[in-house]
Amino acid sequence: MLVAWRYKQRNSLLQSFDPRAWIIFFSCFLAGTVVFWDFRYLLFFFAIALLFVFTSRIPWKDMSRAWLFIIGFILFFSVLTFFTGRGGMELYTTEHTLTKLVATFQIFGWTPTLNITAEKTMYAVSMLIRVFSIASMTILIPYSFNPAHYGIIFRGLGLPDKVAYGMDLTMRFIPTFGRDFSLTMDAQKARGYEIEKLGGGLFAQVRKLAPLIVPVTIHAIAGSEDIIDAMDLRAFGVGPRTWLEKLTYRKRDYMLIGFGVVILLVSVALSLLGFGKFWVPAFLIG
Repeated sequence: MLVAWRYKQRNSLLQSFDPRAWIIFFSCFLAGTVVFWDFRYLLFFFAIALLFVFTSRIPWKDMSRAWLFIIGFILFFSVLTFFTGRGGMELYTTEHTLTKLVATFQIFGWTPTLNITAEKTMYAVSMLIRVFSIASMTILIPYSFNPAHYGIIFRGLGLPDKVAYGMDLTMRFIPTFGRDFSLTMDAQKARGYEIEKLGGGLFAQVRKLAPLIVPVTIHAIAGSEDIIDAMDLRAFGVGPRTWLEKLTYRKRDYMLIGFGVVILLVSVALSLLGFGKFWVPAFLIG
């Protein structure tokens, strides 16, 4: 049985729009965000992301795991970028040192040294704002869209029936896989399997995880076969598919789409004119 994300009708700002309009707006938002590296321009997209996050009305308990993963990933990625400066060398050629941290110990004759520069700092901050804006807008989708509308949404965007239904199954795969993994773990623990006491090297630990991995994988394959058989029995793909519900655009949906298109066009125009490139405040360089 397929399961879905924890959807609930909350009458939020996001849910007041047609899902198709939101997908179009999000696509324009995503394209506009990746155009800029200037911290000042990225703050505009950051403000839009915060607006939808704070008006989503999604309780922390429902999204705590997702937010902790996103925050942890973003912070780790940003700190790693700050320490190494990897990726930023394509945006700047010179660096202005702010301070230099020298360790009081040596490793095989080498003294660890961290050179903190204005360029590395602004690149890490810009990366943090950019990734958070995109990730926060993305994570709202599964918690704000009715799972019964997944196929209707993608079909309404002009995708073929097979692609739309494939996207529907993809959106349901992650929570279904998580449910199966949780049930399998509980069943194995009831049989005396102690995952907390896994030891040994990497390959030994992977081998000891077989009582979890094998049943979940087999169940996923068997479940996919059942879905394929059910679709074949209903002659799926023989002719155009009909949908039980129909989505209709309203005035606010057209306004949201128009706003997204304006953001995209303005972002591309500014980029072509040379605006929005990597920027470092003058006081940091001074």
